[in-house]
Amino acid sequence: MNESLAYFFGGACGLLLGIAYVIIIALYAPIGAPPISADALLLYLAGNETRWRWIIGLSVLTDFLFIPLAASIWFVLRKVNLYLVGLAATCVILFVFLDLAITWMNYTAAMALAGRYSKAVTDIEKSAILAAAEPIAAVLHSMLLFVYNSLTLAGGILLTGIVMVRSMFSRAIAYVGIATGCVGVLAVAGPFFIHALNSAIIVASCLTTVWVFALGYQFCRCGIAARRSS
Repeated sequence: MNESLAYFFGGACGLLLGIAYVIIIALYAPIGAPPISADALLLYLAGNETRWRWIIGLSVLTDFLFIPLAASIWFVLRKVNLYLVGLAATCVILFVFLDLAITWMNYTAAMALAGRYSKAVTDIEKSAILAAAEPIAAVLHSMLLFVYNSLTLAGGILLTGIVMVRSMFSRAIAYVGIATGCVGVLAVAGPFFIHALNSAIIVASCLTTVWVFALGYQFCRCGIAARRSS
């Protein structure tokens, strides 16, 4: 892969990620967070079926977009700090694996059960579906899953921002990356000490959207410059 191609590829993925995140936020905000109990979760998903199909589909797309973005980041920044940017890319890839294998697989299964639950007539049918949904709801609201997912992505973005400070890239984008990573880590560790810091994950999500947009734009500009100079 040549340098200009890496820039364009990473830039396109970054911009698409930003657009997808904005759409996801717009879909998610009016309906709020999923409830914790299995029966309430199934009713919530059944009542917002179309929105959640879009949320799941776009979220899976963003996960896959992170893979080439991480590869482009590694390729472009490898000469600045090979080991640190390699660790950053590994964190992002680990996040993708966990998110796809656990989060969205379980939400997809919950969606299927929600459809059956809304159509169930007898108490026996509903009880059987609820029994199947209980472990899914437990996984989706597991603190450990939240820690794994949030910490891996936050760590990847934080390390990328640190490497970018010493690169040719805009310091502003680097500092946004560092801020995003720090807020993401705070969103994971903070609630163990201060309950009010639960909302820090919302700030981290918004900063992530800004960061991928800015990174995508910067990559595209660098790609144009690299092509002109070659």
